[in-house]
Amino acid sequence: MLAKVTRHITAFLKKEDGPTAVEYAVMLALIIVVCIAAITALGQSASETFANVELNAAAGVNGS
Repeated sequence: MLAKVTRHITAFLKKEDGPTAVEYAVMLALIIVVCIAAITALGQSASETFANVELNAAAGVNGS
């Protein structure tokens, strides 16, 4: 009985599924952080652009 439990524990500790899942989770978290940073930067840039267009339109400035 003890030998069977020991074999199961040893097999569980040798499996690499757990560490692999953790590595994928860390990579996914890093990808999400980069995406959020990029979206934030693009959103601010787009907001500034639209604000400039709105001000120019209100002032009657022609873009060409």
